Amino acid sequence: MNLPGGGGGTQEVSVDGVHPWSRYVALGDSFTEGVGDPEPRSPGGLRGWADRVAEELSIGHEDFAYANLAVRGLLLQQILDQQVAPAMALRPDLITLNGGGNDLIFRRSDPDKLSVRLDAAVELLASTGATVVLFAGPDWGATPVLGRTRGKVAIFNENLRIIAARHDAVIADLWALRELTHPLMWDPDRLHFSPLGQHTIAAMVLDTLNVPHTLEPMMPKELPERRWREARADDILWAREHLFPWVLQRLKQRIAEEERHAKRPDATPVFGPGMPPGSFVGIRPSKS
Repeated sequence: MNLPGGGGGTQEVSVDGVHPWSRYVALGDSFTEGVGDPEPRSPGGLRGWADRVAEELSIGHEDFAYANLAVRGLLLQQILDQQVAPAMALRPDLITLNGGGNDLIFRRSDPDKLSVRLDAAVELLASTGATVVLFAGPDWGATPVLGRTRGKVAIFNENLRIIAARHDAVIADLWALRELTHPLMWDPDRLHFSPLGQHTIAAMVLDTLNVPHTLEPMMPKELPERRWREARADDILWAREHLFPWVLQRLKQRIAEEERHAKRPDATPVFGPGMPPGSFVGIRPSKS
């Protein structure tokens, strides 16, 4: 059954721990790609909140499939142009979409004009019958430089709520997630979230969808100590001391099209053979 969602739209209500989704596709930029949450055993060398959400959704759902089309550095229109059609071709029943942050921070874009573009895309995605989740941006008010975008982010967030109400979408509210004001939630670059922040966001998304989960506050889960279906030993290893200049370079400069690749372009099981859903072991304490 459905209940009114926070911010307009509806939220699915789980019964006895069962959720209705079997095919999840994530769209967006570096936030959804998982930058700030390095994990050499994950596709692309990154984990992130979307992977963590998919891991939880796969528990008890043997046929659950997940694709992540997000690519760092993209502006909103690039996300819509490059990812909406491929996402629809995968026939998902759950879609998460974030975008616009790079426009507001680095291009000083008009949040109202961005919202018009987003509205048309959400209408198209929602027409498939999939549950669509949108993200209200975080509050950068206490962050130097980025704090100057606070007003624009707030306007964009209010427009998102209108879009969600119009198209029966769900809002995952980063602005209201006050835990994100803690420095431990952020990568040293102050642009992306740390593993603890990604974990906290994943729990919020699952709570927003009313899905019972095993994510405990301040205790990020480790991936199971097993191999993925395809070894990715040579994937990029994200070290904090190198992440800041690397991210700034990618966000401020145009990236050649051939260098941009989604880390999970196809909808496949979250874990490969030998890593059955739900086989989680261990926890990881928060990092300073």
